[in-house]
Amino acid sequence: MATFVIKGGNRLKGDLHPQGAKNEALQVICAVLMTSEKVVIHNIPLIRDVIKLIELLQSMGVKVSKLADNSFEFQADQVNVEYLLTDDYSQKAASLRGSVMILGPLLARFGKAYMPKPGGDKIGRRRLDTHFIGFQKLGAKFDFNTTSSFFSIEASQLKGCYMLLDEASVTGTANIVMAAVMAEGKTTIYNAACEPYLQQLCKMLVQMGAKISGIGSNLLQIEGVPSLQGTNHSILPDMIEIGSFIGLAAMTHSEITIKNVAYDELGIIPESFRRLGIQLERRGDDIFIPQQDHYEIDTFIDGSIMTIADAIWPGLTPDLLSVFLVVATQAKGSVLIHQKMFESRLFFVDKLIDMGAQIILCDPHRATVIGLNNEQKLRGTTMVSPDIRAGVALLIAALSAEGKSTIHNIEQIDRGYQDIDSRLNKLGADITRIS
Repeated sequence: MATFVIKGGNRLKGDLHPQGAKNEALQVICAVLMTSEKVVIHNIPLIRDVIKLIELLQSMGVKVSKLADNSFEFQADQVNVEYLLTDDYSQKAASLRGSVMILGPLLARFGKAYMPKPGGDKIGRRRLDTHFIGFQKLGAKFDFNTTSSFFSIEASQLKGCYMLLDEASVTGTANIVMAAVMAEGKTTIYNAACEPYLQQLCKMLVQMGAKISGIGSNLLQIEGVPSLQGTNHSILPDMIEIGSFIGLAAMTHSEITIKNVAYDELGIIPESFRRLGIQLERRGDDIFIPQQDHYEIDTFIDGSIMTIADAIWPGLTPDLLSVFLVVATQAKGSVLIHQKMFESRLFFVDKLIDMGAQIILCDPHRATVIGLNNEQKLRGTTMVSPDIRAGVALLIAALSAEGKSTIHNIEQIDRGYQDIDSRLNKLGADITRIS
């Protein structure tokens, strides 16, 4: 288990270049299974989850060539579907939640797919019902072996239909879209997720020959096609990393410019940070955060305490609530953080309380933060990273704290942030990685 040792209190200065979006990468890399032709994908983040997914595809017979640092060529012309029944596949797929998105492509192209119950962050229940109900509505037969925790899905011919999703699941929508683009006839998906990641997947599939309308809305209409062709696709910058850097700049009183952020794709994120009092300026397609020693949380019009809550797109992504919470600890004022989607994501606040933060954990979904207004610095301590997003929030807290902090289990952070220690050290941070 690797560890970060952080000496806090340093002000950072310089430019940061966000990596490619992790959540988009996991979707579009799975989509290469839908054609036997070559697919080139640029701006792939070289993080643990993405690397493990690429290795899984290679084990399935997909040819992978690295063209540049973050550009890869894939060709799935010799996929071994029977490999999905092996113990090696079961072990690899179970360790990676993103592997669930190979189901739609395999079902569409080969008529069958299998996988173990996937792993991932321990942030509460993350059910897969939406995926499999969607497959069933397209005509597939689904089975779950409770003894081995193994899913199987098969269909001789998928047929288009109308479906109203029970939840606007991003990965569920992605899986169903990938299955539907090669189904016979027309498929209508209502209450579809419409996050930029999903829009990017749909645009890539259209480039491959799919017929999808309504991209960017929660109503998708798909005309099935018999096959797809190769394409060339570039992944958006990671909005979660961009938001993490905004929070980092505020907490450490740093002057940072985040380069090439695809600002128009960030939705409500910049304005949500402004509600915490954080100054940020759009400069072309960059975000400039000036050095600021104090920031004050806004209130609602009637003067009541601000609530920051996650919501489906175009609402605020749940992946950033951990960052908003830690940034609020040094603001002037109070805020209620309401994490609606996952019931275990706020449990990391006990580490922040140990560091001197004033936080009341109301229940598994809500925490009230009373900002310290930088009058009392957080104290360095020893922590364990429970998941990707809490891990980077703890890293931000440690960088702002007085003294030395130690964060264990940083493999969780590595799952979502590429070379985060070396990138921040170049700007003046003091982070040592110990294997």
